[in-house]
Formats: sequence, C-alpha cells, structure tokens
Amino acid sequence: MDDKKTLNSEKYQSFESLLKQFQKSKDFTLFPIATLDEFIKIGYFTSLIDVEILHRDVFPYIKRIDGTSITQLVNVLPIENLTITSKASDIQDQLLSGSIVMFLSHDPTKAILIKAGVERTRQVSLPEVEFSVVGPKESLVESLNTNLNLIRKRLPLPELMVKEVIVGKLSKTRIAVLYIEGIANEENVNTVIQRISDLDIDQVIDSSYITQLIQDNQNSPFPQFIDTERPDRLAAVLGEGKVVILTEGAPHGLIGPTTLVEFFSAFEDYFLNWIVASFFRLVRLFAVLFSVLVTPIYVAVLTYHYELIPKDLVNTLVTSRSAIPLPPILEAIILELAIELLREAGARLPTKVGQTIGIVGGIVIGTASVEAGLTSNVLLIIVALAALASFTTPVYQMGNTIRLLRFPFLLLAHYIGLIGVAICFCFLLIHLLRLTSLGRPFLEPLYPPRISDLKDAFIRLPLSRQSKRPIELQTEDTMRFSTEKANEKKG
Repeated sequence: MDDKKTLNSEKYQSFESLLKQFQKSKDFTLFPIATLDEFIKIGYFTSLIDVEILHRDVFPYIKRIDGTSITQLVNVLPIENLTITSKASDIQDQLLSGSIVMFLSHDPTKAILIKAGVERTRQVSLPEVEFSVVGPKESLVESLNTNLNLIRKRLPLPELMVKEVIVGKLSKTRIAVLYIEGIANEENVNTVIQRISDLDIDQVIDSSYITQLIQDNQNSPFPQFIDTERPDRLAAVLGEGKVVILTEGAPHGLIGPTTLVEFFSAFEDYFLNWIVASFFRLVRLFAVLFSVLVTPIYVAVLTYHYELIPKDLVNTLVTSRSAIPLPPILEAIILELAIELLREAGARLPTKVGQTIGIVGGIVIGTASVEAGLTSNVLLIIVALAALASFTTPVYQMGNTIRLLRFPFLLLAHYIGLIGVAICFCFLLIHLLRLTSLGRPFLEPLYPPRISDLKDAFIRLPLSRQSKRPIELQTEDTMRFSTEKANEKKG
C-alpha cells in the first residue's frame, strides 16, 4: 500500500516530519521566542488548549532562561506535570490530546510536553430517556472524565477498577471498562477487554458502535447490552458484579452481561415499594406481549377462525368491516405503517413540532382512514393500544425490537392463522434460548431455571430478601449483606 494513504502513528518517524504535517493545518501554531541565549519554539493546536495556561504559566518564565539546555527550561517553568520525550509518536498523541510542545532551536531531538487541554462539554443535566419521578436526577454526558466522576462519587472505594482501551485508527476513542475487583467475575471482565482490544475499525463515534461490534450475536434484533444514561444505575449494577463500558463522546453507558427480563425493569422500581414496583413490572411484561400479539391474533381470527369470536362481538366486527374493501392483513399493515411513520416524524422533528405532529397526525389520520372506509374502527383501537403498550418498555433499544417483531407475526398470521402465530412464537423462543450475553444465558432465570434469581425478575421482592447477588453473574463475592444483621437492626 502507498505510504501516503497509510494512517497510523508510525508514519512520522521524526519530530521534524511530524511538525511539517501539523503545520498544514490552520489551527496549529508554531512560533519561536527569543530568550537571553536561545530561541525556543512552541507549538500547539489552538482548538485544543487553554490559551490562559500558556500566557499565565509559560510565557512569563521562559524569557528568563539563562542557558541552552532543556533541563534549565524545565527548572524554570512552574508546572508540575512536564514530560520530556524524543519519540515522535508520543509527541503526536500528546499534541492531539491538548498539550503544548516546547523545544530548543539548536536541539530539536528532545521536546517538553505540557498538558494544557481544555474540555468543552455540556453540563450534567436531567435524564431525557430514563427520566424518573423519584430518585437521582443526574445523567451521563459526552465527557468520559465527567462520567467517571459521577460513578466514583457513588462508589468511593479502591476496588473500583477502570481499564482504558484506545480504539479507532482515526478517532482514537477512549473506552473505559469498569468493574469492582473482588466482586465481578474475572472471566466477564477479560472477555469485554479482549473483545474491545481486538477491534479493528477506523472510528468509534458512540457507544452503540461498541455494542454492535462486541455482542455475542450481531445478527440478532435483540440488544445484548443494556444502554443507560443514569450513573446511579451504573453504580448499582457494578455493585451486583456486572461490567460497565463507557465511551468518550457518548452520554450512555453499556451494561453486561444482561438478561431479557432486565430490559423491562425500570431503575425507578428500586425507589418504590416492592408491591407497587412488582405491579408495574408485571404491567410492562403484559404490555409487551399485548403489543406483539394482539394485532396478529386479530388478523388470524378474522381470516381463518371466525368460530372463536364470541356471539355478542360478531355483530360489532361485521358492522365495522362491512364497508372495508381490504383484507385484514392490508388493513393492519396500513395502520401499523402509519403509526411507525408518525413515530419517526415525531422523533426527527423539533420537540414542540414533533409532539404536535404525533398527537394531531394520529387523530386526523385515524379518523380519516375510518371515514374513508380503509380501516375499521375496531382495528384502529387495537393498533393504537398496541402502539401505546410498546412505549412502556424502559430501554429504548428493546422498544425498537418489540416494534419490529409485530411484522413477522402479522405475515404468518395472515398465511396460516393462529398456527402461524404459534410457529413464529416458537422460532422466537428458540432464538432467545440460544442467545447469550457475554457467554451467559439471555433467558436466565427462566433458562436455565434458577429459583433464587426470580426474586428480582418478574416481580421485585423487598430489598431485605435480596441478600445475594445474581447466580448468573457467578461473582467472586456472592453476598451483598447479612440477612441476620439486617433483621437484628429491625428489632
């Protein structure tokens, strides 16, 4: 391959060739400063450094240098973290990270690197996707250092380990793998670090890139990592023994290994009474099944299984469909696609306009389609309820999967009726049985059956009953707290 088209750190073998390349860019500055006995050259990217540091801690002191050695320059500067290097690769990495390079004109073989980077990012704000009425109101931001701070202040212990990996030939993205030493399973940690280290990709823009590249089955519509913007949730799962992945530039963290049930558990459940939280969790699980199955069952019954319709409901269905020229499958697909179009339009438009489009568009299109005789009012109600039920999924990625699953169920329901719905459900179940997250079963605690992990699956038992960490994580320390001591304090 032609060297001019090769993008890597080894391309610029000398400091001089590296500076010539940097000087082609408009935001790189290199200029000399005259001292008593020497010319000192200073270079930096104006877009990456804090100029105030340069004027405050560098310029007032370098003019006082009386000598011609790099050591004298280091002794004069009142800066603690200085690096002296002669490697072009180190200079390249530091300059592109927001450092200032200084070297003597007569001896460009050695350079001083001064960290002066400025980090421009938005402030910590309220969660937008996982908002909760009770509980903390902080969310992750695009700065990796800020996100680490949000987690460390919740887990102030030396066992919290952060392993950093640089990924991307172009982006040089920092990716941090977090876990608690002595709790997390070393096999899970090593699996995550190895998969990330082995990535060969030009750039990583967001944590979703990492999800797609390192998950066990890249052809599955089901996400195998939980994506969350809440630092309190990340701190909680670290305490359980899970592994967390944070990406520079991404306001979301990844959690693994995970199970299917956890995608329907809102973190707000842990801030509520266990009875109320369990009820809401069961409602979500029912809503998911309702969202996926109700429209296909409607199509299957009206196409093949009229005998299943109660007598009192037959007249209502016949009346609603008497003027409809389309078969049930086309009627259902038209409404489902209309709902999806409204969702996409509402998501892509500005917030205020998007809300208006979603509400007004749904009312206008629904009413017009019924009056025009394209769809029945009964199916319109069913599709609207199914769409509403799909919104109860706490994790956005799983919500997208639920939206997708309805269509294969619809098609098979049209071709072979309820048998098609059953066959599609069997294929879905087989896929879930084979699916894993970091090598751990995705359907746990249902398969393999683990009774003790059911305490925080479909229902959430009181916190006092959850003294052990999940078995599926195979943590080094299985106990969260002593049940006996907790009961003694109650007395």
